[in-house]
This record gives sequence, structure tokens and C-alpha cells, in this order.
Amino acid sequence: MSMTDPIADLLARVRNGIRARKQLVECPRSGIKLRIAEILRDEGFVDGVTSSEDNKQGMLKLTLKYDGRAHGAHSAITGMRRVSRPGQREYVPATKIPKVRNGLGIAIISTSQGVMTDREARTKGVGGEVLCEVW
Repeated sequence: MSMTDPIADLLARVRNGIRARKQLVECPRSGIKLRIAEILRDEGFVDGVTSSEDNKQGMLKLTLKYDGRAHGAHSAITGMRRVSRPGQREYVPATKIPKVRNGLGIAIISTSQGVMTDREARTKGVGGEVLCEVW
């Protein structure tokens, strides 16, 4: 069965993993999902990203990040939101790239120069499709 929105599926799996206090979240791998996971790792939202092969398309494993408290551990990710959806795409020019939570979060943008954060896109002066916001 085909999936209509694999990026939303990745975000939902991460969100559900956080709510269930999982350490590891797995999802089917694709190039764009791997890049989104790498951005989340580089920005400090997840601890690690590994990619493994299977007999299909491969699996992507994200190690979730929590603070040091044992009993009431809070995740590094407070919230995530899919912005541009298959039924309603959202494109922005470089001058109108949104700031997420007044700069405390990140927007992940698909540009002509690759998938990057809102800060990178602003410095490079490129716009594109706003995939999701993470804070």
C-alpha cells in the first residue's frame, strides 16, 4: 500500500515515540527523511540517526533525546508540525521564511540547494517549500 505523506508519517512516529517514552524510533528510509533526521540530529533534537539495509528500501532509526531527569524526563522536542501537505503546499520566498517560536525552534525547508533549516536558507538567500516546524 502506498503512503500519501511519508514526511507526516515520520513526524507522527517521532511524536508517538516521545509520548511512549521510547528510546528508539524506526521508519522506512528515503532520501528526504534521512536528511530531515540528520537536521534534527545536528540541531540537537535527537541523539543519533542510523540507517540500515533490509531487503526493501532500508530502515531509518532515530535515537530520541531526553533530559537527565529519571522520573519526569522531558524530550528535547516539545512539538512538531507538518506545514506543507500534499493537499496544500506552502512555498515561501527567501525574504518571508518563518521564524519558529521566535527563533527557539526550526523550520525545515526544501530548497533548490537541498533540504536545510530556516537559518541556512536565510543566509544563502533561497526560498522553497516549508516542510515542517520543530520546537
